Amino acid sequence: MKQVFMTAMLLGLGAGTCHAQDPIYRCGNEYTNTKPDAHAKGCKLIEGGNVTIVQGGRSAKTPPAGKPATSAGTGSGNGNAPRVASGEQKARDSDARLILQSELKKAQARQEELQREYNNGEPEKRGDESRNHQKYLDRVAELKASLARNESDVAGIRRELDRLPAGNASASR
Repeated sequence: MKQVFMTAMLLGLGAGTCHAQDPIYRCGNEYTNTKPDAHAKGCKLIEGGNVTIVQGGRSAKTPPAGKPATSAGTGSGNGNAPRVASGEQKARDSDARLILQSELKKAQARQEELQREYNNGEPEKRGDESRNHQKYLDRVAELKASLARNESDVAGIRRELDRLPAGNASASR
């Protein structure tokens, strides 16, 4: 009984190693196992192990089958982005400018509010902070960090406004 099991096991192991894989050739980013194609393309033989290839999805640059690439409009984006008519782009830029100006006003109002509360590093003490000085110091540090963060936000919004085309240059500063 033991011999039958061992024989079956050895046959099973031997069957897995007897079936060798055909030689695989690499041609740039493509692989093939047909020798004539490999020699014609100047491919290199891959040695030392099995090769598993997983087909990837469709590239962003190639349109799906049956749908030709569109080139409507006169936008000047990268090759992958759809083109937009110049009138539509101006409207988008105008909307973006309005949104950024609104955000800038909010951030500037918040900055003024934080500066009033911070009071040059000496904000008014609250009731619970009169007995616990560390709590007061923590709030002062938090206010200072909030001021710095908000100042950075204001600067970032201004940079974004400066990047927009100068169509409606009525940015509030």
